[in-house]
Amino acid sequence: MHLALVIDDYLPDSTRVGAKMFHELAVELTHLGHNVTVITPGFEQKHAFRETQLDKVKIWNFRSSPIKDIGKIQRAINETVLSHRAWSAIKHRIKGDTFDGVVYYSPSIFFGGLVSKIKQRCACRSYLILRDFFPQWAIDSGLINAGSMIERYFRYFEKRNYSAANVIGVMSQKNLEVFGKQSPCYSGKSEILRNWASLKPSEEVYDIRKKLSLENHIIFFYGGNIGHAQDMANLMRLAKGMNDYQLAHFLFIGQGDEVELIKQLAEQWQLSNFTFLPSVGQDAFKKILAEIDIGLFSLSKKHTAHNFPGKLLGYMVEAKPILGSINKGNDLKEVINSNSAGYILDNGEDQSLLNSAIKLYEDQEERMELGLNSQKLLENEFSVSSAANLIVKGLRS
Repeated sequence: MHLALVIDDYLPDSTRVGAKMFHELAVELTHLGHNVTVITPGFEQKHAFRETQLDKVKIWNFRSSPIKDIGKIQRAINETVLSHRAWSAIKHRIKGDTFDGVVYYSPSIFFGGLVSKIKQRCACRSYLILRDFFPQWAIDSGLINAGSMIERYFRYFEKRNYSAANVIGVMSQKNLEVFGKQSPCYSGKSEILRNWASLKPSEEVYDIRKKLSLENHIIFFYGGNIGHAQDMANLMRLAKGMNDYQLAHFLFIGQGDEVELIKQLAEQWQLSNFTFLPSVGQDAFKKILAEIDIGLFSLSKKHTAHNFPGKLLGYMVEAKPILGSINKGNDLKEVINSNSAGYILDNGEDQSLLNSAIKLYEDQEERMELGLNSQKLLENEFSVSSAANLIVKGLRS
């Protein structure tokens, strides 16, 4: 099959987990014998269209204004025209037999128009990889008022995004249930598609310990989006609670709306055990993961959806124990805890989270055992080959 893969952020320019996952999927699909073309924005590129290649994956970039790390209003405007700009750039290259299927990733919610046009011209099916429920999570977090004009605007594009899909893959059983309640008219075409990762660990290191003079320290690491959905103050309180443990160090690498918040809290609380670094490239990021001791994550307690953050898969690949807190009822807690891959608490259980961090800090054998279990969990439940086969099955149904 010749497959079009659509995403708003992709390698080699992106440092985000979603871009890495999508590229791993594209590479796996090529290994399965499919012809893959990724359609993605080229930010600030001069020409309307550009074609490149990465790891035997063809990439079509269409010209776009930035949609990451900018003001919310400007981001909404720039994302709204993604489908229009994409179709204008690629429509002359698409014939009736060009594509046999479309796989698209959300967020963003604004590719429904593009996917519909490709499907109409090529008479093919589509698979939506739905990784969060926007705008619902923004309403839950208080960023958007329920019933407002802004909500109705985003809901229109959300519905258009869902309508363009023949199959919609959500991350977990709980998400499947939530999706069925929130969007009942689309629930009949939804299924569980877990996040995925390549199983190959890094063979090199970045020397982050040497660069930060942390050779003998236990590194608690957070990498990825630093935003409202993550409730970063939650992890900063954990760092504060560990400040008296001499060899514990918290390293955060990423970008997002709450970068200034974590910097302010580190200064306000005079944290000597905390380092923030801006995003690094995917190769460097993977090498850093090979050096850290404990993988951190956090989800806002206000969420009603049940996300499985992609960053956890990076921790699993490198056999790192997982420590974090989530919104109440999230079935991720059961997945990690029942497989002894780490410690997951409900967001707000600060003392229990701190106690778990202390336990991991003090017990090297436990860190090793939980890390190996997390790697086994990845192999059993979250391989990229499983995801690719399920998507292909959905496109052929």
